[in-house]
Amino acid sequence: MSEFRVASRYAKSLLDLAVEKRILDAVHTDMNRFLEIEQISSDFVSLIKSPIVGSNKKLSVINALFGTKTSELTRSFFKLVSQKGRESYLPSIAREFHKQYNQHMGIQLAEVTTTFAIDDALRAEFKSIVKEISGKEKVELKEKINENLIGGFVLKIDDKQLDESISSQLRKLKLDFTENLYEKKY
Repeated sequence: MSEFRVASRYAKSLLDLAVEKRILDAVHTDMNRFLEIEQISSDFVSLIKSPIVGSNKKLSVINALFGTKTSELTRSFFKLVSQKGRESYLPSIAREFHKQYNQHMGIQLAEVTTTFAIDDALRAEFKSIVKEISGKEKVELKEKINENLIGGFVLKIDDKQLDESISSQLRKLKLDFTENLYEKKY
């Protein structure tokens, strides 16, 4: 079975159970903490995905990292995944859980890339653009900085991209200049 399929099924089951037990926000916080640790520690990800390290050892590391700070449901979920030998899927499951949580709560995820850190006024403006395009009232805005853009911004909403960067406009201009308008085309 593909990694996406496994992650999607486990995430859906966890989400449904969390909704049923009315602890969705707590489980979401736990999954976000897992994603934060994944971003910070490549050693943790290597350990989780290693076929050499046993499931019991992986579970003990997860329990040591999360311990009693997580909900009982999340600890039980980690234990179940470990018993099934699917710890390597945990990062994908956590990402998929976050995605399904956003869908469940009606939150639109968008990513904005600029050449500088944006302030609150600009952040509010981007959120209003996302609300207008998506039709959703809640927006989660991920911010990235890329100095190669030269100026402007790139806004991604699902599979749509609004590229208003100067580097993009320069590439378009370069393409326009390579086209010879005075040459006869057959």
